[in-house]
Amino acid sequence: MANKSLIPIVSLIILVIASQAKAGGLYLYEIGTEDLGLASAGTAARAQDASTVASNPAGMTRLEGKQLTLGAQVLYGDLTYEMDRNYLEEPGNVVGWLPAMSAFYSHSISDDFKIGVALYGNFGLSLNFDDDWAGHNLVKEATMMGLTLQPSMAYRINKMWSVGAGLGINLGYFSLSRDKQLTGEEVTLDDSDLAPNGKFGLMFQPCQYARLGLTWSSEVEYDFDIDASGNLPSGVPWTLPIDASVGAPQQFMFSGVLMLNDKWSLLGNVGWQDWSSFSDLSVSIGPVSQSSSLELQDTWHGALGTQYQLTKATRFNFGIAYDSSMYEDQDNTSLTMPSGATWRFGTGVQHQLSEKSSFGVAFEYLMSEDATVPAPALLAGSYNDPEMYFISVNYGYHF
Repeated sequence: MANKSLIPIVSLIILVIASQAKAGGLYLYEIGTEDLGLASAGTAARAQDASTVASNPAGMTRLEGKQLTLGAQVLYGDLTYEMDRNYLEEPGNVVGWLPAMSAFYSHSISDDFKIGVALYGNFGLSLNFDDDWAGHNLVKEATMMGLTLQPSMAYRINKMWSVGAGLGINLGYFSLSRDKQLTGEEVTLDDSDLAPNGKFGLMFQPCQYARLGLTWSSEVEYDFDIDASGNLPSGVPWTLPIDASVGAPQQFMFSGVLMLNDKWSLLGNVGWQDWSSFSDLSVSIGPVSQSSSLELQDTWHGALGTQYQLTKATRFNFGIAYDSSMYEDQDNTSLTMPSGATWRFGTGVQHQLSEKSSFGVAFEYLMSEDATVPAPALLAGSYNDPEMYFISVNYGYHF
């Protein structure tokens, strides 16, 4: 458990650097790089800049010299919670505007051996309910964030095969705010934790026109000491089911890139995330240990994209992606974990400013299926037509 005196500093760092949204489950593919304009298509095989340190460390063997990629983005989330009992005060849109940043660096020890480091946030959710909504004694703000520092290395075995690995040092932060039932005083409980995980990657290039990439990321297990119990408007005590929001499951990503000609490339993904393992999770909430009440299932991801090289210096990106829902039943979801099957549509442009530097901008639209929240019954409702809009810029430099 992290030192309590570090929590304010930890909070500030994570809120500035880590993305604050949800994807298939609570994972994000949007980390402020060129991938955003592709809806992540080809992410484990593309290896066109230093962000491959995070997406597939083996891809560093395709990079020459020393390369730096910086990303910045802003998202707007339209997740409005509509209550079944419309005579009660509703919380409105619980997301709104949120910023994010990322940084990646790749360094060549030799032509075949590379090292790198990545700093990014791709896991989490932050919800802000209205101060006067009917459930303010249960939850006003709920935040789960993950920030990853990932040193990595890669080695080219031969002209076709490369391998890579990274150690993720994950800094997790959980915060829950609510008003006391009798006094109305706002109470905020927060905690942070460090948790490791591993990332392993393979890259196979059978010819100069095609690449395949495969990555595996191990599970991240955070340990937070948070009392999630509060009160309903009637005064009855109730505990938020935060169990599954305190970790990130293992996942696989398989990607391919096919260069059709000197102008067009086709990119694709197939991915899997082990969310079903969190259905059986047992966690401690304050002094009480309890099992998860959420019925979760594994999620599947697919993406298809294309790149068009307009000129030697300018490249356009287009992509579409689909993620299945982590919930077995969309009519039985959690108030603090709105999620569902999701479509992404991305586009962007990348421009070579000079021999050493490049700049890019991308836009992505995300729409998710409705999520119905049956419990607690007094606050039951649904997230209808959830949408998110991402705008990102990135800068690359080749030393």
